[in-house]
Amino acid sequence: MKKTMLFALAAFGPLALASVAAAAAPEDAPIATAETPTLASEVVVQAKIAYRNRSESTAPVLDYGLDYFQRFEPLTVGDALKRVPSVSFLSDVLESDGVRLRGLDPAYTQILINGEKVPGSGSSSGAFGSGSDQAFFVDRIPAELIDHIEIVRSNSANRSGDAVAGALNIVLRDAMKLDGGYVRVGALHFDDKRVRETYGAVWGGQVGPGRLLVGANVQGRRNPKEKLSLRYDEPGAALNNNELQTDKRNGTDSSFNIAYDVPVGAGQLSVNGFYVHTDRYQNEDSIEYNTGNNVNANLSSINDNDVDIQQDSYALNGKYKFPMAGGETSIKLGYASFENNEYEFEYETEYLRDSTPFPDGDRFTGDRAKTRIADDEVSAKLEHKRDLTDSASLEFGVQYEGKRRDAHVQEVPRNRYNLPAASPPAFRPYGVVGSARLEQTRIDPYIMASGRSNGVKWEAGLRYETTDVTIEDYVLRTKTDKDYQILLPSASVRYNLSGADQIYASVARTVRRPSFQHLSPVLLEEELGSNDFVGNPNLDPEKAWGLDVGYERRMGRDGVFGVNVFYRDVKDLIELTNTGVRGSADDPPDDIAWVYSARNTGDGKVYGIEFDLSTPLSFIGLDNTGVFLNYSYLDSEVSDEFGKRRFNSQAESVFNVGFIQDIPSFGAAFGVTYRKQGEAYSRVVGEEVTTTYGADLEAFIEKRIGKNMVVRLTGSNLLDANKRETFNKFTTLASQQTRDFDEYELEREKAGPVFQLVARMAF
Repeated sequence: MKKTMLFALAAFGPLALASVAAAAAPEDAPIATAETPTLASEVVVQAKIAYRNRSESTAPVLDYGLDYFQRFEPLTVGDALKRVPSVSFLSDVLESDGVRLRGLDPAYTQILINGEKVPGSGSSSGAFGSGSDQAFFVDRIPAELIDHIEIVRSNSANRSGDAVAGALNIVLRDAMKLDGGYVRVGALHFDDKRVRETYGAVWGGQVGPGRLLVGANVQGRRNPKEKLSLRYDEPGAALNNNELQTDKRNGTDSSFNIAYDVPVGAGQLSVNGFYVHTDRYQNEDSIEYNTGNNVNANLSSINDNDVDIQQDSYALNGKYKFPMAGGETSIKLGYASFENNEYEFEYETEYLRDSTPFPDGDRFTGDRAKTRIADDEVSAKLEHKRDLTDSASLEFGVQYEGKRRDAHVQEVPRNRYNLPAASPPAFRPYGVVGSARLEQTRIDPYIMASGRSNGVKWEAGLRYETTDVTIEDYVLRTKTDKDYQILLPSASVRYNLSGADQIYASVARTVRRPSFQHLSPVLLEEELGSNDFVGNPNLDPEKAWGLDVGYERRMGRDGVFGVNVFYRDVKDLIELTNTGVRGSADDPPDDIAWVYSARNTGDGKVYGIEFDLSTPLSFIGLDNTGVFLNYSYLDSEVSDEFGKRRFNSQAESVFNVGFIQDIPSFGAAFGVTYRKQGEAYSRVVGEEVTTTYGADLEAFIEKRIGKNMVVRLTGSNLLDANKRETFNKFTTLASQQTRDFDEYELEREKAGPVFQLVARMAF
C-alpha cells in the first residue's frame, strides 16, 4: 500500500501542482512549446554517420547519441559504453555491468537516469558484502531505451556530489523526441550453438493536448564461458591441481517505458516511467584434478554451483516547469524501486581425502542460500532559475532523497556427510543469518551562478549535503546512527579561443558515501570467495577535490577532437581490509580463510589524461568515412601496509578505435571497432590479484531497404577475448611481506564470438 501511494505521488503530485499554477496563470501567459520531434524513419534508417555531439555545457561533458552506438547493436547501456573514453569494466568476458569510470570502483561513478539517481544493488551475489548499493549495474538498462548518454567529467552544484570519478547520465527517449514508431526483430547466435531472440517496438506521437511515447523490449541474454584454474604452492613450483569449469549464464531482460508531455497553464508537465525485469540463471560446473593429469585416478572434486536471479527495477518521475517570480521554477517528484531475489546452491563431492581411489570418494558438501534485497527511493526537488542581467543568471534549490534498503539472507545449515551413504541426511530448514534495514535521508540545498561574456562561459556554486543513516540489524538486535554534513564548492569556465577552439577548466569537491553493506555489522560467511565479510558502522565518507583542464577543437561540420587532464585528491579512503580473524571456512592447512571488513585507510590521488577524436575524413575527400579514436591513460597512488600502489583494480589504460564506411549508392554501410583495456592490480592483506583482458573486436554490415527499413548483421568478441587473473595468496601479513606463499593461482576465462541479425522497420 505504501509503495502504491508513493508511486501515485510521483506521478500525480506535479499534476496537482500544475493545476494550481494553471488556475493562477493569466490567460495570455505563454504556453511552452516543444521542439520538432525526429521522424521514426530517420531513427531506423541513418542517413549519415553519427559522431560525438558537441555539448554546450560549461562544465566538461561528453555527449553521445544513440545513433553513435546503434549500428553495432549494443544490447545494453553497458555494451554501448565500451566505445567511450575512460570507461572500463572488471566483469567476466562478455559482461559489461559495473562502470569503472577512470578505472575506479563503480561506487565512485554516479549513475543517473534522466538526471536522477537510481537505486540498485551493484551486486548479483550478495546482500551486504561485495557489491555496492551506491553503484548501479548498467547492463540492466536495454540500449533500446536510451536517447543519448552524457559523461559528466566534473560536477556542478545542481547535481548530487556522489561523483568522484564523474557521472554518467543515461537519458531515455521522451515524448518530445519521436514522431511515429518502429519495430525491431532479431536473433543472436552464441558460441555454444544456442540462439536467443530479441524484439521490441517504440511509438511516439500526439495524444490529446500532449505527446506520448511508449516502448517495449524483450532481450534474450546468454553468456557461455570456459575457465581454467592452475594452482601451485608458489611461482615456479610444480602444479598441485587444476580446475576445469564451464560457466553458462542464460536469461531474459524485459522492459517497458512510457513518457507523456503536456502543456498545463503557463508551464509544461512531464511524466515518465520505466520498468525492467531480469530473469537470469547462472550455472557453473567444475571438475578438479590433482597433479594436472586429468584422469579419474586423480579426480579431486566435482562442484555444481547454480544461482537463480530475479530482478525488478522501476521508476516513475513527474516534473512541472513554469514561469514564476520573474524566473522559471521546476518541481520534481520521483519514486524508484529495485528488488533482487536470488536462490543459490553449491554441491561439492570431494575425492582423494584418503587412500580410496575414485569412484569411492568420501565426502559430500551441500550449501543453499536465499537472498532478498529491496531498495525504495523517494526524491523531490524544488529549483528556481532567474536572470540577474542579460548575461548572468542565478539558480538555487533544494533536493530531498529518502532511501530504504531491506536485506535478508537465509541459509540452510551445511549438509555434509561421508560417501558412500546408504541414506543421505536430508537438508534442514532455512534459517535467517542476516536481516537488516538501512535508511538514508538527504536534504541538499544549493546555489549556483552562471554567465557568459566575450567568448567566456562560467559557473560557480555551493552545495551543502546532509546525510543521516540508520542501520538496524534484526539478528544482532542493534541499531546504529551515522550522520554527517559536507560543503561542496564547484566552478567551471570555458573560453573560445576561436570559432573552432575552446579551452576549459573545472574544479569541484565531491564525495563517496559508505555503501550500506560496508556499514552493516552483519557477518556474512564466504562472501568474498572463501573469506567472510563484516561491515563497519563507524565509516566516514570519502571526500575529494578534483580538477579537470582540457582543450576541444571543432573539425568541420561534424568532427571534434578533445584532450582532458584530470586530478583527484581523495581523503579518508574506504577499502577492504583483513581483520586478522580466521573465517568460517578456515580449514588449515588446505584452506585458509579470513574475516574482511571496510575501513578508512588514509589518502590517495588519481590522475590521468584522456584523448578523443570523432570525425569524418572529409579533409582527405572521404565524406562517407567516419572514424573515432579515444585513449585514456589512468594512474593513481595510495599507501597500504606494504607501501605504495594504485587504487585497487584500476585499469592502466583504455583504448578504442574504429571506423564506419557508408556506401550511399548501394544503401549500405559497414564498420569495425577495436577495444583494449589495460592491466589492473588489487592488493589487500592475504591476497594480490592482477587482471588482464584480451582485445575485443566488433564489426557490422547493414543494408538499408527503402526509407523505412534496415537489416544489420553484427559480430562481437570476434577475437575470442579472454580474461586472465593471477592470484598471490598468503596466510598472514608477515608471510605476505616476506613472500611466503600459501598458494599461487592462475585463472583463465574465455568466450567465443556472438553474432546478431536484426531488422528494424519504421511505420
